[in-house]
Amino acid sequence: MKCLLIASESAEVLFHWSDLEYRQNVQEKYGVSQEEGEGLPAFEDILSTLFAPIIISCSTLEDSYTSFTTENNHIYVLHQFDECLYIAVNGDGEEKEDDLRRKMYVLKKMIEVMFGMVTLSGNLLRKELRPQDTAQRARLWKYLQGLLETYSLLRENDQSFLVEAVERLIHPQLCELCIEFLERRLVQQLNSSVERAGEEVLHAFVLVHTKLLAFYSSRNASILTPSDLLALIVMAQNMYPNNIELDDTSPEDVESTSGSGPESFYTPEPSPSSRGSSSSDKAGRGETPVFEFVDPEIQMAEDSLHTLEINPPDPASPRRVFLEVSHKDGLYPMMPHSMYCLSLWPGITLVLLTKIPTSAVAMSVYKYLEDFDKLEKRLHEGQGGPASARSPLNMQDIRSKMDKFIKALGPSDLQSAQLQNVWAEFKSRAFARAGSGFNKDLIPWCKNMKTQLCGIYRQCFLTDSLSADVTQRLSAGLQERAQAMVREKLVDWKDFLLVKSKRNITMVSYLEDFPGLVHFICVDRSTGQMIAPSLSITERTTSELGKGPVANYIKNKVWALVRTTRRYLQKGYSTVTLRDGDFYFCYFLWFENETGYKLQPVDIPVLADDSPPIGMLACDYYNRLLRYYSKNHKGETVKCYELLTVHLGVIPTEIILQHCRQLASKLWEPSRNPLL
Repeated sequence: MKCLLIASESAEVLFHWSDLEYRQNVQEKYGVSQEEGEGLPAFEDILSTLFAPIIISCSTLEDSYTSFTTENNHIYVLHQFDECLYIAVNGDGEEKEDDLRRKMYVLKKMIEVMFGMVTLSGNLLRKELRPQDTAQRARLWKYLQGLLETYSLLRENDQSFLVEAVERLIHPQLCELCIEFLERRLVQQLNSSVERAGEEVLHAFVLVHTKLLAFYSSRNASILTPSDLLALIVMAQNMYPNNIELDDTSPEDVESTSGSGPESFYTPEPSPSSRGSSSSDKAGRGETPVFEFVDPEIQMAEDSLHTLEINPPDPASPRRVFLEVSHKDGLYPMMPHSMYCLSLWPGITLVLLTKIPTSAVAMSVYKYLEDFDKLEKRLHEGQGGPASARSPLNMQDIRSKMDKFIKALGPSDLQSAQLQNVWAEFKSRAFARAGSGFNKDLIPWCKNMKTQLCGIYRQCFLTDSLSADVTQRLSAGLQERAQAMVREKLVDWKDFLLVKSKRNITMVSYLEDFPGLVHFICVDRSTGQMIAPSLSITERTTSELGKGPVANYIKNKVWALVRTTRRYLQKGYSTVTLRDGDFYFCYFLWFENETGYKLQPVDIPVLADDSPPIGMLACDYYNRLLRYYSKNHKGETVKCYELLTVHLGVIPTEIILQHCRQLASKLWEPSRNPLL
């Protein structure tokens, strides 16, 4: 009983997703009220009618509600993002208000990655989310629904998406080998090829399921934020989904790769062939091979039974994505890139992010949007308002630069001509002697200028990117060569990598030093990376936690602990210890400087109940927290860490706290995990 809806202020449905149970429930209720002989209208029309009273009340009431629960215990969470109202519903008790709010913010993040600065204009965003062409609308909504379902699946099963941080595969030798290969061969060859059509590869990384094997950024590239990287992993997983049940390995394979020594997961054998479980041995024992690499189209067909029925992607066609870029003169959000997602084998993917030739236009558009936004605030407050003091504007300089920008665009198309006309009217009102000057009468023209600038951005990076004759992308042949190069490099490691992704780190390495420790998750919030033992919960897989129900019980406890600690963090608590039955849980958040010296704790800001969710994917709470803490440590690099532990309840409290201190210092030792 789940539903998520985006609606305009006029109750027009811009996007919806719901599970089968919710659709059946709504259609049954609606069918009862229909007159005999009348057929049911389209489902989105039913939703529009059903939610219209809520949408209208939100748009008319000054102090609108953000959540409510109905008599039948259906939870509704609402949030207004500019001109779009997001509504999330749960009726089966599986999701709380925090879960629904997080889902809304994640959907907003994915829409921003897909449409960039078009999301800053309500009118243009409505056109993008609800195209006139019904077939195009169906494809878009199905893709967005797929992203939402992929994210929900990952959040329910993957620790990295539970805590919203990237997990690396722990194998220093292989990681270094791959990074060197990406730098010296792959990216260098791609960027020196004449077939790249003006595009430049900025980032290249290899994913094994959701785990990062190797990541390389060119010298000209900005840092890829954890938020953007997590969003790209969701998109890659949605493009090439994997069946969690079928991908699990058998106990024999786990044992053959796990070892028993405390260092086995940090220093594996240099070659997969030395694991002593060759295919000929298995054939002799009459066992079925664990890894069966079938045709990708067959694999996609099987996976579609567990996800939405999306047509297999065309690897030669990149997807336009909009990511944050740090430049010497500041941050630029939602800058256009092309994303090439190339499947090496089922479960292993190469992702290339390229800079497109016209990306400078996006930076100019963002600067002008920022200028007109500042001007609009100043006009609202008056010349003596706080916005005037914080952000002084040189309007003559802006006028000169805007004239040059419009001249460079040229009046060759309708959108450029419209911008030119609106700008001419703006100048006549603001700068001419007969004009009204800089007063509140200019506010509508500031809004109009922002809309026209977003229109230019949409034309350059969305409309043109969808046209059939676009040649500004890496050629299909160049992509195939890149795919072949990485396949050749990793062919001997592919089976090992797939097993390793399921058994990246195990508790075996820690039981001797930390008796009674059941599980832990440690996160470096400065880099957005995490480290945690694997949690396998299926009947086919055996681990230190047992298998099936026992492991699932521990997993549910860990998931519940993360939800609990987020609620306490929201209330300003950076340390939580609690006992739950046979277990003792601990959570710590602390700050360190570059040398690893623990800094003095401070009072963490208390957040409202309806504030953005704590995490790094939808809204980077920890980045804001680091800025807040760094105010008192100017000139010093501040790092933020989190540690969650689960111990057996019989262990004395003082021993547990000692374990936590030792574990925190041990996990990030360079000798154990150099690439983190």
